[in-house]
Amino acid sequence: MACLDSSIVNVALPVMAKRLSASMASIEEVVTSYLIVISATILFFGRLGDIKGKTNVFKYGFILFSLGSLLCGISTNLKFLVISRIVQGIGAAMTMATSQGIITHVFPVNERGRALGISATFVALGTLVGPPLGGYLITYFSWQYIFLINVPIGVIAFIFALKFLPRGEINENQSLDIKGALLFSIFIVLLFWGLITGQRTGYDVKVNLGLSAALISFVLFIIIEKRTETPMVDLSIFKNNTFSINVFCAFVSFLGISSVNIIQPFYLQYVLKITPAKTGTILMVYPVILSIVAPLSGYLSDKIGSKILTLVGLAITTIGLFSLTRLWEGSRISYIVFVIAILGLGNGLFQSPNNSLVMSSVPRNKLGIAGGINALIRNLGFVFGVSLSTSILYNRMSYKIGYKVLNYVDGREDAFVYGMKYVYYTTAVICLVGFLTSLYSKIERIKK
Repeated sequence: MACLDSSIVNVALPVMAKRLSASMASIEEVVTSYLIVISATILFFGRLGDIKGKTNVFKYGFILFSLGSLLCGISTNLKFLVISRIVQGIGAAMTMATSQGIITHVFPVNERGRALGISATFVALGTLVGPPLGGYLITYFSWQYIFLINVPIGVIAFIFALKFLPRGEINENQSLDIKGALLFSIFIVLLFWGLITGQRTGYDVKVNLGLSAALISFVLFIIIEKRTETPMVDLSIFKNNTFSINVFCAFVSFLGISSVNIIQPFYLQYVLKITPAKTGTILMVYPVILSIVAPLSGYLSDKIGSKILTLVGLAITTIGLFSLTRLWEGSRISYIVFVIAILGLGNGLFQSPNNSLVMSSVPRNKLGIAGGINALIRNLGFVFGVSLSTSILYNRMSYKIGYKVLNYVDGREDAFVYGMKYVYYTTAVICLVGFLTSLYSKIERIKK
């Protein structure tokens, strides 16, 4: 549900802008507000789950998500809709922050990879089903139903959670780090605002001041976390090399994939002149492959271990990104589908074992915050990937054309392809660094 609502809205934005009398620039707040609030609160709810019980936070997240969905569905103006999306995002953060911790707690080590693999499959399916389901609901009903459909599902899920999920383990000896939570939220909000605004308008004085304030907030957050007896994030968790390295590898993996998600639709429609419907069909290859491979990879990780699968998956993802650098104005659709399938295979092999390594490397009383960090990394990788990709693309396009551009230039397919190649070379190298870092860590561990 949470992943579905991050993709289903995109299809409805033009219709929503018209119905609510909002500009396209303004209507994008419906997407960004949801993403920002999840990232700003997800660590807080991960920590809250460790103290008040992961199951308790998880199941009440369903209720808040359903309430937010209802409010979105009855919205009559953009301001109320954005506020409703914030409520919905808080509920989504509550479920995202605790779901992996609950799975890790419930399943024994020899079944954990398979369980996390199934979870990754539903993340992919949520992304996959969003656009076509949104198109269907808008065509035959109205845009409100892309939100209202969540309400009965959320209520039913809450009832099942009450019946089947284990009781949350409450730890009354610890307290919440409110100062740390506020500083981290300020850091995320300013960081995302700076990156998103900079991507659209360029990095002017206002944007750079915002990013500087974000950096200061992050430094203060680290200082407070080190001095607090019960910090929101126990920074000692990062002393564990398995946790830190695999979280880093997850970040570079999502960064690489997000570059494809943001660049490839423009390449297919603007350069190759493919219709939106056919573009959607081509891009669906990735989540379809991922949803098939992820549970199989999780099953294999239970049998042969997770380390080799994460390496293989990251290596294949890197190969896929390097393969995209060969695209040009006359590329065949069969080649594009093949490369996207490679990316789906690589990320499918990588995600489940990597999640298993991350979650298995921390003690039980830190599963909530570990799951929150893991989910946060996915969002950060996506935002950084989008910002980095568009910045490189427009910079190289501007160099090729001879003047500054911040959009596609009609008739200059060569300039777009020129910039696109630099994007894929950059993200491929970043993924390669992640692979080499992970490989070096595993070689050092074998030597010891």
